[in-house]
Amino acid sequence: MTELTTELTEAGPVDWPRAPASFVRRGGRMTSAQRRWLEQSGARYLLPVSNWPRSTVIAPQPPLDQTAVFGRQADLVVELGSGQGEALAQAAARHPEVNYLGFEVFAAALAMTVGRLAAAGADHVRLVAGDGLQGLRHLLGEASCQEIWVFFPDPWPKARQRKRRLVAPPLIDLAASRLRLGGVLRLATDWTDYAAAMTALLDCDQRFRRLDQGRFADRPTTKYEARGLRQGRLITDLTFVRHDPAD
Repeated sequence: MTELTTELTEAGPVDWPRAPASFVRRGGRMTSAQRRWLEQSGARYLLPVSNWPRSTVIAPQPPLDQTAVFGRQADLVVELGSGQGEALAQAAARHPEVNYLGFEVFAAALAMTVGRLAAAGADHVRLVAGDGLQGLRHLLGEASCQEIWVFFPDPWPKARQRKRRLVAPPLIDLAASRLRLGGVLRLATDWTDYAAAMTALLDCDQRFRRLDQGRFADRPTTKYEARGLRQGRLITDLTFVRHDPAD
């Protein structure tokens, strides 16, 4: 078992220092099956990167060499907060010509994703155990991504918590930098006020143009979305294209 896999099986998420986290700490205990998936296939999918000690914050370092990581040149799709890997696994099965990179801070969720990918034999997906915002900043170069996904980020519904929301100006600036012209930012939420805030933020940003495409076909219904539907919440998918403000 690799050093990274051993660390994941022994530790849950750690809040990042001196900044508000965009995720909620939850129990990190894993089942025996999840541990087995990491032991058997973790090294195949998990990328070792430099993190601050005992932290999910990704430290400054040279951007990933995508050809070295994936063994080929291809369009790159990045998911921030990949959860248990449902969207990555489904999209990877449908689009073997695309490279996928997922960021997730929870060890048990990463283990579930590894198990899904291994069962599907998906060799064009990689995972990073770390905060996605820091991952965009330190691991990906300018104009290196074709798509960036943020599906059902923590809504932080209380007014005093809004500063913790992931879809905020720092993420938008990074997405504008990391997406190629013509690249796509895809968002989804089951909180109406968060959807309105996302829309307002991006509609006034001249670097993006909104597309009215409805639900993203490669986004499966997860248990979290199903729970939101049972509670009567409205699911909102948003799609924004990176474009040149001069056009």
